[in-house]
Parts: sequence; structure tokens; C-alpha cells
Amino acid sequence: MEAIVNEIKEILPYFMKHKNVWSNYDDEADCLYFHFKKPNNADHSEMTDDDIIIRYENDEIIGLTILNASKR
Repeated sequence: MEAIVNEIKEILPYFMKHKNVWSNYDDEADCLYFHFKKPNNADHSEMTDDDIIIRYENDEIIGLTILNASKR
């Protein structure tokens, strides 16, 4: 539980920069999606070492996809 709290503390400042954050979870794919802009049209993305896909539009982060979300 402490690890989860620490992860949330690390990303909370980024989430607070945005007035709206949308999220949805796909239980079949076990993916959690965060969108910081709607509509969002990513022009590139990158995957981190811990299976998080960061989506960009014009070099601005517009969303995150967390793979294997239920296992975290």
C-alpha cells in the first residue's frame, strides 16, 4: 500500500496542472487510460520500462496508458 501512495504522490503535481482529467479502464485488456485533453490526437508515444505508454501531441503529454493495471 505504501508503494501505491508513493507513486500517487509522484504523479499528483502533474495531474493538478490540468483542469480536467478523464479516465477509463478496459477490464478485458487490463488497461487504464488517462486523457488530459479531449479530443486528443497523439502524434507519437513512448513506452516506459514499467509498461506505461506516454502519448504526446506536439511534444505535450496528452495521455497515459497503464498496461496490466490490475497487477499494480
